[in-house]
Amino acid sequence: MPRYAFKLRIRPEAIEEYETEHRRVWPELLARLKAVGISDYSIFRRGQDLTLVLRVDNFEKAWDELDRDPVNQKWQQFMSRLFEPVPDQHNGERFAMLQEVFYLE
Repeated sequence: MPRYAFKLRIRPEAIEEYETEHRRVWPELLARLKAVGISDYSIFRRGQDLTLVLRVDNFEKAWDELDRDPVNQKWQQFMSRLFEPVPDQHNGERFAMLQEVFYLE
């Protein structure tokens, strides 16, 4: 199954809240992520910068389904106030995707 990675950026004053909310992610959201095929999902942080890594067969299809999901919409609305734009994200990109250049299984 393919692995994908992308970047997000949180506001400096929101770091603690972001981490708190991710220690108690809603069970119904976790179920939705699994339902669209997402697995092995991790979020790493360095300062304000987040790197999200996950496995899914079809990235765009999974996120399209999540975009239409009421539970995910509520989570995204709740969390959106914590984010700021990713500096190198291009116009029209859903996420600032990262290219995998090496992987050791």
